[in-house]
Amino acid sequence: MRRGIAASALVAALAVTMAACSSSGSGSDSKSDGPVTITYWDTSNATNEAPNYQELVKKFEAANPNVKVNFVNVPFDTAQNKLQTAMGAKGAPDVFRAEVGWTSAFAKAGYLEPLDGTPALTDASVFQPSLIQQAKYSGKTYGVPLVTDTLALMYNKELFAKAGITAAPTTWDELKADAAQLKEKAGVDGFWLKAADGYYAMPFLYGEGTNMVDAAGKKITINSPEAVKAIDTYKSMFTSPGTVKADVTTDAYAHMMDAFNNGKVAAIIQGPWEVTNVYKGAAFADKKNLGIAAVPNGSTGKGGAPTGGHNVSVYAGSDAAHKAAAEKLAAFLTSAESQTFLALKNGTLPTRSDAYTAEVKANPGIADFQAILTSAQPRPELPEYASLFGSFGTALGKIAQDQADTKAGLDTTATDYAKLLPDFTK
Repeated sequence: MRRGIAASALVAALAVTMAACSSSGSGSDSKSDGPVTITYWDTSNATNEAPNYQELVKKFEAANPNVKVNFVNVPFDTAQNKLQTAMGAKGAPDVFRAEVGWTSAFAKAGYLEPLDGTPALTDASVFQPSLIQQAKYSGKTYGVPLVTDTLALMYNKELFAKAGITAAPTTWDELKADAAQLKEKAGVDGFWLKAADGYYAMPFLYGEGTNMVDAAGKKITINSPEAVKAIDTYKSMFTSPGTVKADVTTDAYAHMMDAFNNGKVAAIIQGPWEVTNVYKGAAFADKKNLGIAAVPNGSTGKGGAPTGGHNVSVYAGSDAAHKAAAEKLAAFLTSAESQTFLALKNGTLPTRSDAYTAEVKANPGIADFQAILTSAQPRPELPEYASLFGSFGTALGKIAQDQADTKAGLDTTATDYAKLLPDFTK
């Protein structure tokens, strides 16, 4: 499911005017009465998740016989660019599932329909407030929170016990000490961090009380002393005893998950989207062996991880009939019943409080992540924010492999940010 964010697509989106949104999303007639067919782009995992979204769409069609849904699964890695292209020209879906980082940029470009006061968002108060805030741009809401996520420390309880470790580490220094102990006493690598990916590096920035930028103060902070300290700590997670060196190969993510699922590494930083797959691993045939804890804190005593997830948005270029049907589908997919269904089937975290039923909370992975979610850091209302991860990830890859000094690498990223955010100071 996660986590690569293209750097260029949203930047280009901001330069496109509302005139590009004049065509109907589905190309069908605009009659407001009679049957209507809408197109829905789903960006979930085609194998593990999409079938359950398809089942929900079938339930929606049964409940709304005058609406037919053309369900299209679009691979997440290519969805951002495909949406950008389609909404800037023709062939855009009437409604779609999009990563939360895309919402404000698409809204600024004029591609999205405001959903306040529409059937898509009849009661915003049931959703987690920070998730509604992430779906806003200039005071209006452009997406309904569908699923949410954050990052946590996942660990193998059996291996920790074998190494004589009785509790999850609460700081990065503790994690490094535990990794060395795991290597020595349990005979396995202690920790594997996904390299060259800005999303997974955010907890290190938060741990030093900083971010890539200060959106409110319009200041670039990626090369600040606090950020340099954070990324020096990040770099040490690849070079300390018991940690796995940076893997920047194409299959790095799969390598990490295979090692963790089969008990070859004791701990990773990961999100709830992988819990279902982790349980299929040989090391977690007993689900109780999976430990989930908050990401470690930095030297400031602060911590937390980014808030991720997906919204359902409606295309502004569709005609009235298609928008109305799209709003109904958005409401259905984000209802308490649908979110409960998705949580039980896909292991994802609901975005609304009434979807955390007793059955949902009985899933230890969901219950543990729900507790961690309260300390997750929402992303600022900055249309360019998602695009910041591209240059950051490139710098992290070089820094992790010792191909660039931390400060020099982050200075390069700051220069890239200055081009993207000309009204921000360095």
